[in-house]
Amino acid sequence: MNNKAAGVQSIREALARHNEEDEDEEDKVTDDDDDDEEPRACGVCGDLAKGYHFNALTCEGCKGFFRRAIKRSTQLRCPFLNKCSITKNNRRSCQACRFRKCQAIGMRKEMVMSEKEVLERRTRIKKKKLLNAPVQLSSQQEETIQELLCGHRGTFDSAFYRFSGFRPMDRNILPGSEFASEPSYASSLSSSSSLSSSSSSSLCGAFENQESQEGEQVRKGGVFTALPHVADLTTYMIQDIISFSKSLQDFRSLNMGDQISLLKGATFEIMQVRFNMVFNAKRGTWECGHFTYCIDDAVRAGFQPLLLEPLFKFHHTLRNLGLQDEEYVLMQAMSLFSPDRPGVQQHAVIDKLHENLALTLKTWIDCKRTGPEKHLLYPKMLACLTELRTMNEEYSKQVLQIQDIDPDVIPPLIMEMVSKSPFDDL
Repeated sequence: MNNKAAGVQSIREALARHNEEDEDEEDKVTDDDDDDEEPRACGVCGDLAKGYHFNALTCEGCKGFFRRAIKRSTQLRCPFLNKCSITKNNRRSCQACRFRKCQAIGMRKEMVMSEKEVLERRTRIKKKKLLNAPVQLSSQQEETIQELLCGHRGTFDSAFYRFSGFRPMDRNILPGSEFASEPSYASSLSSSSSLSSSSSSSLCGAFENQESQEGEQVRKGGVFTALPHVADLTTYMIQDIISFSKSLQDFRSLNMGDQISLLKGATFEIMQVRFNMVFNAKRGTWECGHFTYCIDDAVRAGFQPLLLEPLFKFHHTLRNLGLQDEEYVLMQAMSLFSPDRPGVQQHAVIDKLHENLALTLKTWIDCKRTGPEKHLLYPKMLACLTELRTMNEEYSKQVLQIQDIDPDVIPPLIMEMVSKSPFDDL
């Protein structure tokens, strides 16, 4: 074989080796601990052997040659007498004798993978690399979190400094009212939630003392004494949630009808997520700056156990997860961008936004959380969101019932939020 033919063959082999780099990667044996051992010779050509390939000790060159020879459709023929001596320097001169030498030292053709098997292995290698690669937030995900944090911090006053001009809290219960017989409703809920009964009872005991001292001075303008203050607090929270939603570019890009539908569906859920950030799980109270509320306040506002029992348990469950601000705001956004709200028109767009937010939350937890509990945090947060959805309808029903019993106390904004018909002004 002349030099020109040998040169062409070398180029072809070089190209073939280049195309099979991914395939060869897993076969390479690199062991730094064996540096002191004597070098091993390839059983075909005598070159430095890297390891066992196809059942024989060979160099990388003869390994690749054997694989290509097995896949050839044409039969190899020796131009001489089928007795060529194969060395490192002349191994490309006669493919037929080189192939016979490969077989002679024990290389087995059945160990050569098919194209399908090679493709499957490459896929496995890529998946393994992806699994082993550290999880990182994308720049878009980081921007989303920062936008949510900025919007949340600009619209949630955890100290409730901006909550002013409200009707005062009246923690009396009118004689003869439905709840007059159970002033310590928080105590029963506390025991079901494995709380310290002393801390909850002390707070509720203070309310009872106040009732005994002011029993003759109870306000006579309504049935539920705490309703005016609770209604004003709810209105204040709703206004901030609307401002939060309008601060988000993705929300502003939706048509007005979908903005209204999303807000009507998510306001109660977002409000509870925000209240959870100031919930004291040990005392069973919501510490809103200078204001401290307990579940009895909701009873005095007219709400029923069918809502309050699961709601109280929800706050304990969520608070005990020890969420960070980033996780709280992502929960709010996932609730806001729920594509299955009644009246939603741009379903596909909102569904994509919800999916991206869920992936961002999952990635955040994988990146920032440590410890074995992090693997359960994401499904636990989703379970809390699901629990909120089940309470949302009951909340609307009870607000409408309270409105029927004690009209002209609940502001129009709350009634618009719980009504089935759309409203115009955000």
